[in-house]
Amino acid sequence: MDHWDMADGVVELPDRRRVRGTGLRRPRGEVPVPDFAVYLRGRDPQVPDREYRWVRWRDFRLPDSTEEALAALREAHARAEAERVEIACGGGIGRTGTAMAVLAIMSGVAPDEAVAWVREHYHPRAVETRRQRRWIAEVAADARA
Repeated sequence: MDHWDMADGVVELPDRRRVRGTGLRRPRGEVPVPDFAVYLRGRDPQVPDREYRWVRWRDFRLPDSTEEALAALREAHARAEAERVEIACGGGIGRTGTAMAVLAIMSGVAPDEAVAWVREHYHPRAVETRRQRRWIAEVAADARA
């Protein structure tokens, strides 16, 4: 295990890929910079020192484009097989938890168990709104494809 695997927020998905969930407002500390990140924010965070995809997704809402969100999460899932991947929003709970639940589905978790799975393995308050829970259920078939 390297320093990344021990970092706060790193979750091992059922298919053994590891993804770090966090909030951009949290201090990075000693955590290494990811090889690739997906940032779920209302505005592009313009992080200069890493490769990332920005998904317009305002706090307590759903992504402006489900298609763009799923494309970014598919890329993150694929890259997590061999790279350090990070998913982050502002606080690291609602939008990040919602995205982590979709990644769990991509990794084999049953859609109706995804929210409970991410709350157990990532954060107990992950996925903050009913709309976010419904969105996970709505995109589950596309996430598994």
